[in-house]
Amino acid sequence: MNKITFTIDGQACTAEAGQTILEAARANGIYIPSLCWFEGMKPAGSCRICTVRAGGRYMAACTQPVSEQMVIENMAPDLEDMRKALVEMLFVEGNHMCPTCEKSGNCELQALAYRYQMLVPRFPYDFPVRRVEPAGPKILLEHNRCIKCLRCVRGVKAKDGRRVFGALRRGGRKKIAVDLSLAAALSDRRAREAMDRCPVGSILKKEVGFIVPVGKRKYDATPIGSDLRKAEG
Repeated sequence: MNKITFTIDGQACTAEAGQTILEAARANGIYIPSLCWFEGMKPAGSCRICTVRAGGRYMAACTQPVSEQMVIENMAPDLEDMRKALVEMLFVEGNHMCPTCEKSGNCELQALAYRYQMLVPRFPYDFPVRRVEPAGPKILLEHNRCIKCLRCVRGVKAKDGRRVFGALRRGGRKKIAVDLSLAAALSDRRAREAMDRCPVGSILKKEVGFIVPVGKRKYDATPIGSDLRKAEG
């Protein structure tokens, strides 16, 4: 199969036909940040953290196929500032209390905040009134932390293929809902997978909170994307 050739920030790369920009970048050891993308799932392009620029056009790297001789900008200062702004908006739109969150150290949103050195967001806090919702015998839904990435909707399914989670309403009123009967039938392994699939601490497996001590969690010692960022050194 013929390889596609393209560049990201001046670095020559190759890709397989049909790969998205994000997939091709990661295959070449280049990190493009994302939150809604999850390996093995159909991309949604909902978070826009992975936005890059090619031919003067902005596009979601997780949904846009790479093409022959495409010239891609990934680390341009304006793109990085836009990503930082998006991370800041996700923090002020919800109620994220990182020091007391079970996902701290394993949270992709928190890790991106560290990456972009977020201190005080440029936007005012919204402080929405949300609650913790029991979702059967194995999991909890912490709506204060949900970023509506829809990973759970797209990826957590019952044995017969039915979706355990769904999205209610649209826009700023969107909320993740759960089918209680399907959630109750989840095995312990599938419930833990649902928690791990969530990039933040919105889906929690009961009775496993803080099971990994601080200092030994995924992003405690290794910044997000550091295993791929060959082109940034």
